[in-house]
Amino acid sequence: MNNIEPVPHDTAGESECEHALTHLYEYLDSEMTPDDETRMRAHVAHCSPCLAELSVEDLVKQLVKRSCSERAPDTLRVRIHEQLTVMTVVETA
Repeated sequence: MNNIEPVPHDTAGESECEHALTHLYEYLDSEMTPDDETRMRAHVAHCSPCLAELSVEDLVKQLVKRSCSERAPDTLRVRIHEQLTVMTVVETA
């Protein structure tokens, strides 16, 4: 079993949980530094409410990703592009 100890760090006045929840999406999107990612893993390893929130958000992210795999029909894409082009021309005229 992995024994990751929580690493105390500056959270600018936030509790560890507030800090973890504020940066949850950075963690899920792999946008954290390696040190911050380690800290997040350490926190959720010892905090079941934050781990539960992380699990729910990860599930939602997976569902959205799976649901959004369809591509808009080419005819719709062309119509949208034409409308954007008309809007751009009208605005610059």
